[in-house]
Amino acid sequence: MASLENIEPQLAARLRAAMPVTKRWAYFDHAAVAPLSGPAQTAIATWAEQAARDGDTVWPSWARRIEEIRHVAAASIGADEEEIAFVKNTTEGISLVAEGFPWQRGDNVVTLTNEFPSNQYPWLNLASRGVETRRVAVDAAANNSAAKSDDANRKDDGVSGRVDLERLAAACDERTRMISVSWVGYASGFRLDLDAVARLAKDLGVRLFVDAIQGLGVFPLDVSQTPIDYLAADGHKWLLGPEGAGLLYVRRRRLDELRPIGVGWHSVIHSGDFNNIDLVLKPAAQRYEGGSPNMPGGLALGASLDLLASLESEYGRGATARRIVAVAESACERLRAIGATIHSDRTADRASGIVSFSLPGGDADGMRKRALAGGVALSCRSGRLRISPHAYNDDGDVDRLVDVLGSG
Repeated sequence: MASLENIEPQLAARLRAAMPVTKRWAYFDHAAVAPLSGPAQTAIATWAEQAARDGDTVWPSWARRIEEIRHVAAASIGADEEEIAFVKNTTEGISLVAEGFPWQRGDNVVTLTNEFPSNQYPWLNLASRGVETRRVAVDAAANNSAAKSDDANRKDDGVSGRVDLERLAAACDERTRMISVSWVGYASGFRLDLDAVARLAKDLGVRLFVDAIQGLGVFPLDVSQTPIDYLAADGHKWLLGPEGAGLLYVRRRRLDELRPIGVGWHSVIHSGDFNNIDLVLKPAAQRYEGGSPNMPGGLALGASLDLLASLESEYGRGATARRIVAVAESACERLRAIGATIHSDRTADRASGIVSFSLPGGDADGMRKRALAGGVALSCRSGRLRISPHAYNDDGDVDRLVDVLGSG
């Protein structure tokens, strides 16, 4: 087994030095809630000090910084600043699209049965408007043909979460207006080929929404090349930011397609002129931001975005992804050695930083409690254990994970 010391070691060392969590934990739970990066922690502390000492006299400088962060966020996915809105979380981003889209009775949206609840409920909530939500099954039986074609490349039985694009297409008809899928499955870790899904949506003449929360900050994405219509992601997972601060991307030509929900003083072009009540919306995604921004959350998210962007700039686009997948692969090898069954697809074009697995004995909740007591953070999802390492995790963290799980 190759040592992680040979996979993007400089990037890993720099990021590890910026993660205070490493002093206490072997942290493998970034797909749930990530620990704050050091720069994010500093940004929040600085904001709190300024807010307590100087009140709103500092507000203009905060606002300027938020616009700088908008630029960094846009650049990270190949978008324009005008296509980025800051939102509280992925759910808010999905809801802005679901509620703002010009549906007609009899329309439908197609998604998957194993989506995170936030990428199901906003669509299901459209039933009162006569919009059907079609949920395509994702399981071993549904993907039998795909599974057979991959047998030569797969080392594990019981692999779950594969998405069959043919089944997705078959669920669409002339009244389908939207396909909504996750870039990476939150429980299985299955990574979709977004280019293939975007081609499918284009061929069918439907819009594509992507819940990107489990991929953004890990895998490269350029929306100028991959024609996604809408995308949302919270910053508290792989982006190493705080909860309550996320991003919504709306392709420029779709801006006027959505009816803005939650319009407020910040939505209009004269947002600083409170005496001028004239509903002229900003010609940008900022129109969806409504009222006062989450300043501490946005500033902290920006600090982590800067950190991650600097690493990608110095070590090459995709370096973070290579390291994360390598850490996950190392963990898989070590876990197999203690009897684990890996349930996530680990083929090169589908693997992510999320690994679902089970160990003999089957008491996932009990094993998680034992891991936490041993200073190892991980999750249980769908009755299985789930790890989600980041680029700063190292061989020592993997040793700790395997030791604590293998000790029962």
